[in-house]
Amino acid sequence: MGTVESVAPHEIRVSLDLDAPQAVALNAGEPQRFPRINGFVLIPNEIGSVVGIVTWLGVERSPFPKRTGLRDFGLVDLPYPLRKLTLVPLGTLKSRVVGETLVYELQRGVASFPSVGDPVSLPTAAQLRALVEARDVDRRVTIGHSPLGADARVSVDPDKLFGRHLAVLGNTGSGKSCSVAGLIRWSLEDAAAARVDKSKPVNARFIVLDPNGEYRRTFEDLGQVRLFEVVGGQIAESEKPKAQPLRVPAWMWDSHEWAAFAQAAPATQRPLLLQGLRNMRSGAILESGPALRLARMVGGHRVLLRDRVASVPAYTGRYKGAKDCGIQLDAFAEGLERYRGEIPAAEGELDALIGGIQSATASRRNEWTPPGENRPVVSFDDFSEGALEDVLVLIDKLLATLPSPHPLGGSNEDAPIEFDPTELAGHLEVLAGSAEFAQAAAWAGTLLLRVRSMLADSRVGPIAAPPQDITLAQWLEDYLGLPDGSNGSIAVLDLSLVPAEVLHLVIAVLSRLIFEALQRYRRLNGVELPTALVLEEAHTFVQRYLPDETISLAGRQCRETFERIAREGRKFGLGLVLSSQRPSELSPTVLAQCNTFLLHRLVNDQDQQLVARLVPDNLGGLLRELPSMPSQQAILLGWATPVPVLVEMRHLPKEQRPHAADPQFWGVWTGSEKREAGWEPVITDWTGDSG
Repeated sequence: MGTVESVAPHEIRVSLDLDAPQAVALNAGEPQRFPRINGFVLIPNEIGSVVGIVTWLGVERSPFPKRTGLRDFGLVDLPYPLRKLTLVPLGTLKSRVVGETLVYELQRGVASFPSVGDPVSLPTAAQLRALVEARDVDRRVTIGHSPLGADARVSVDPDKLFGRHLAVLGNTGSGKSCSVAGLIRWSLEDAAAARVDKSKPVNARFIVLDPNGEYRRTFEDLGQVRLFEVVGGQIAESEKPKAQPLRVPAWMWDSHEWAAFAQAAPATQRPLLLQGLRNMRSGAILESGPALRLARMVGGHRVLLRDRVASVPAYTGRYKGAKDCGIQLDAFAEGLERYRGEIPAAEGELDALIGGIQSATASRRNEWTPPGENRPVVSFDDFSEGALEDVLVLIDKLLATLPSPHPLGGSNEDAPIEFDPTELAGHLEVLAGSAEFAQAAAWAGTLLLRVRSMLADSRVGPIAAPPQDITLAQWLEDYLGLPDGSNGSIAVLDLSLVPAEVLHLVIAVLSRLIFEALQRYRRLNGVELPTALVLEEAHTFVQRYLPDETISLAGRQCRETFERIAREGRKFGLGLVLSSQRPSELSPTVLAQCNTFLLHRLVNDQDQQLVARLVPDNLGGLLRELPSMPSQQAILLGWATPVPVLVEMRHLPKEQRPHAADPQFWGVWTGSEKREAGWEPVITDWTGDSG
């Protein structure tokens, strides 16, 4: 079909013969389209054939070709259009005879480059299949066929695909989510077919972190799919598979995740938080009794009053937040009244504190009843610094008579030991009132407020502090699966209703717990428990760090968790599957650890440039087809395939696809698609108010 015109390590130029095929080649055993971008050609040599992939084709003006045996040599050299190709060398195709069959094998790398004038030929159908299809030992899961490789099956080895991390990249609507769902489904189906009894795979584990709720019904027909969702939401009848409540109890969080949740300042609030976690995990707050409850309440008010004293302007000596301060002191005195007569050892100091508070508020209280109102209005004049200090002195005298657990010591703050998260804020109040944390007392108020308000949030509470108790063993059996895999191979975690404030944190905790459980499993058993962790919308949770951008503590924690999994997960049997439509926003650390890429259509220039750097320099031209690729087609490259190959993914029926279809504007406008226009159910679901 042509001859080699020039040779370089990264590029081979070919001049096509005049009678080379124009559109379809019939001389390769079977009709095949030629020439075509990303098509394969062979250049025979002494050890086999150099395999080249077409990256450019065109027409150039050249001297009229001198054909041997014809009287063309005396003609004047005039410009003549000749078709030419540019190839990128991929490897060497070798042949051997097995029995009576000629078998071809692809060897990566070129040991012997061609010379100028060497003939170039089209591969036969058998040679094309050898290029595209994996070796026999790797033909385990069929994911599609190659339009450029005689429709040869494209198969992968799950050990290579999932064991060394996979990135599925592509714009919205390019078929990315369908590919992820297909890879999971086809892996399980082909594994079942390979078993002697054709039964379902044992100990296959896929955990899908689904922030958009796309995979709720995707695997229903496979049976025993564990689905988890946020409780309290109303789900349409068509979206109602049996689901369990999503629970990520706060006692499972480590200290870094708690610090991100509470936004604890490193130098002032975090030491107090860490010591509180140690005490809670060691059971230091299990003591009970009125004296300890009184100490906890008094310590909390001491922290708030100390904050108010610190905010008194030096030039006036008077606190401006008079009304709030007076209301707090009134509530404080009312709370103290309930303990009169219950703690004889502190009765005198308790009476003195109540009297001191009443004296400080009485001289500043103003009451009047507006016209037409039955209830008096209360206001307070400004409180001076001295008045607040007098109350603080009385508080310290009372605290000196009350018991207080020693704040130091305790368990490891990161150990997943069960405790009641709603008790943490109260315990931190006690710690803030102790001598060891006197420096942190002034900064504890905002920390306590954040912890209390977040746990009291009706959207966060059922996730972080669920009403039903669950042990760590039960949680691992539900989310990671039973040790024998008998409760299903797939867990789908629908995170679509998790509040945005804690979504990054929830994903970070889930991923870390799965990773550390598998880490300890291998250390204790000596073998891995293969698990694939699938993260949709990965660019949102594994964000690239930019010096001029700020990222929340929870976002940073989430990124660091996945970077650790990407670096170390393979050693413990945890493989990552990252699905993203913006690879340029992904963490370079995570992308660098992915050894296989399935690339769908990418239009953005930055995304294309980043992806081009993921392949060897001489293969970068293969990816120029990405902006124009149709849906359901992708380029597979990396560890799981011998050569980069264009794949048309296997078809998934509509009921097996993730719920990520494009909105039907025209169908709704024209009435062929019905929609019910009622907002009341939406508001009820949104606010949680069914009354």
